[in-house]
Amino acid sequence: MLYWLAMSGDGPKTAYELAMERLRQKDRESSVEERPLTDAQKAGLAEVRKVYQAKVAEREILHRDALVKARSPEEVEKLKEEMRRDLERLVGERDRKIDEIRRRG
Repeated sequence: MLYWLAMSGDGPKTAYELAMERLRQKDRESSVEERPLTDAQKAGLAEVRKVYQAKVAEREILHRDALVKARSPEEVEKLKEEMRRDLERLVGERDRKIDEIRRRG
C-alpha cells in the first residue's frame, strides 16, 4: 500500500508520485528529453509484459512441481537457487526489450 507523504496544491502525493517527480527533475537537469509513447510503443510494451508474465507463470508452475518431487533439503535449495536465477534472467530480458521499445520511438 502506498502511503501519503507530502501535500501539494492538488492534494497529497504517494511515494510513487514523489519518486516519479524526482526522476523527472533529474532527467530535466540532465537534459534528457521526455517523449510520449506512440501507440505502437504502448502495444509493444504491453505485448512484452504479457509474454514475460506468461513465462514467469510457466516457470513458477514447473518450480512448484519440481519442489514436490524434491527428495532432500539440498535439492530444494538447489531448485530455489535455479528459480531465483531464472527469474532474474527473465526480468533482465524483459527490461532490455522494454528499453529497446522505448528508445525506438
